[in-house]
Amino acid sequence: MKTRRAWRVTERETAKREAAESGAARIPGLLAAGAGALRGRAGWALGSVLVLALGLVAAWLFAGSGGRGTPPDTRARAYQDYDACLLTDERGIVTGAPAAPVWEGMQTASLDKHIRVTFVPVMGGKSVENARPFLNGLLQRDCEIVVASGAPQVAAAEAAVEKNPGIRFVTVGEAGGAAHDNLVRVAPGASLEDDIAATVKRLAREG
Repeated sequence: MKTRRAWRVTERETAKREAAESGAARIPGLLAAGAGALRGRAGWALGSVLVLALGLVAAWLFAGSGGRGTPPDTRARAYQDYDACLLTDERGIVTGAPAAPVWEGMQTASLDKHIRVTFVPVMGGKSVENARPFLNGLLQRDCEIVVASGAPQVAAAEAAVEKNPGIRFVTVGEAGGAAHDNLVRVAPGASLEDDIAATVKRLAREG
């Protein structure tokens, strides 16, 4: 004789079995409905979206894998990497200063050859001893070309020529003194700007 509790357990088991059989019976119907939908316009739209998404993923993966192995563009650095540094008096490169046309010529050379140009004014007394520390600062900065304008700056630069054979020196002044392979003297005058530009470009080209 079954008790009330046993009847309830039996009823629950029967309900679960019927629900499972009913769900299993609906699966073929759902699959059939999905297949029918894919045969219509909705199927074409869904298929197009999937193809587009897969194409985008493939393109992203291809670009990501190929970017790391792409060599740099050699045209980006097709010029000599040179620093040309100008040593001036305390007036610097203002209009009317002796070093103003020198600086203009160096800027012209920079535009043509992509040479980096900078200048340093010597502040304080107008003497070779005072100019020397400023010159040493340029030499320690690894300037490949050192240009000097003004008598104390020129004297300090020419005194350092022999001890720094790897640096090209350009001094603005009248010809005179000992000649050196790494020293070019440019005479002041109306063509000073053009002469400086041509000299700096030539030295950078020669390396």
